[in-house]
This record gives sequence, structure tokens and C-alpha cells, in this order.
Amino acid sequence: MANYLALDTSSNACSVALCLGETRFQQFELAPRGHMQRLLPMVDSVLAQAGISLTQLDGIAFGCGPGSFTGLRVATGVVQGMAYAIDLPVIPISSLAVLAQGFARRHPNFTGVLGVAVDARMDEVYAARYRIEKQVAQVVGDEAVIAVTQVMQEVLATIDAGCGSGWGLEPLRQQCPTALIVDVEPDAQDLLDLVLTGAYPAVGAAAARPVYLRNSITWQKRQRIRSASL
Repeated sequence: MANYLALDTSSNACSVALCLGETRFQQFELAPRGHMQRLLPMVDSVLAQAGISLTQLDGIAFGCGPGSFTGLRVATGVVQGMAYAIDLPVIPISSLAVLAQGFARRHPNFTGVLGVAVDARMDEVYAARYRIEKQVAQVVGDEAVIAVTQVMQEVLATIDAGCGSGWGLEPLRQQCPTALIVDVEPDAQDLLDLVLTGAYPAVGAAAARPVYLRNSITWQKRQRIRSASL
């Protein structure tokens, strides 16, 4: 089996996982605003535990978003730096897919359609649907930024379970699916599971880029800060 390193900093969590053949090593920490300080030491730690160096990897996977703008930039920068240094392929995977795969891991007997919704602020969520069969999550349709009210109108009737912080928002919290995980973060161990399905293509380091879904977030945040200071 191949050796893959996976990392995710798209949320409040910072996680790193490594598969060395059939053996796994992983670290997971809740580190809001601490991704820059924690990520590289965690990478060094799992490599040391496995007793290998970057040159013995077959590829690096990362949660490419959507999620925290700062976290995504940290992950992208670290991945590109490592991949450029030793000419490694990179496997970008949606952070929403990582959440869906985490749900599949926690609910091994679940089969059906999962609605992933992550709080995107401004009464919107990052949302996507995933069909889960045999503990593997496969996307159904496209990922999107949609209004909370749109989730109620278009998504609730088409899913069997829900996952992600978006389901804790009002009024979604009042109409959430029966099977639900709200307080959950993407975990690099689930990234590895998705990599090993072979469903996600590798790219060169230059093409390893974050997926924001909504590029106007920063502009709107600056506008709010500017307005508040007037």
C-alpha cells in the first residue's frame, strides 16, 4: 500500500494523519487561531512516530475547503511547500466531504443521503449532499453557499441525516434530521479514507489551491469593520 500524509486546518481543529502501508498515525487538536503554530510540529510528530521522512511519501492530501480563510491558506502553503520541495503529488479534497466521511465512520451501519451544512456566517451555510454506502461518502450534486432558508426549502426533504455546525443555526435547529452531528470538525484520518478510495485525482503543487466557494467573505468583513469604525 502507498504512504500518504493528510492534513486539515479548515476549521477550529488542526489534524494530521499518516498511513504507512496499513498502519496509521494521527493527531487531532482543537486549536482556534493556532494552526500556523501547530501544523508543522504535528506533521513532524507523525513522521517521527512512523519512522519515515517526507521523501518516502507517495502523496499529500489536504482539506481544501470550504472553511476558515486563514486555516485554508495555512494548509495550502504548507502542502505546496512540502510538495515543491520533493516533487510530491497533492490530493485536494473537500472539507465537506471529510465531514461526511467522518459521519460514515461514526455511523458504520448508516446507508442513505447525508446533508452536510457548515456555518458560513451571514445566515448562510456551506452545503452539500453525500450518499453514504458501505461507509464511503460520495457527493451528490454540487457544493454551494446557500441561505439557511434555502436549506429548509430544498435540502431537508432530500436527506436522511445531517452533519455540521450549520444545523445548529436557527431555524434549522428546530427542523434538523433525526440522525445528526452538530459539534464536529473535519479530521485528517477521514481524509486518508477518502484518498484510499482512489476517487480523488492528484495534482501538481501549483494546482493545490483552497476552495472558498464565496470569495466575497473577506470584502464583506472589511466593509463591516469599516462601517463600525465610522
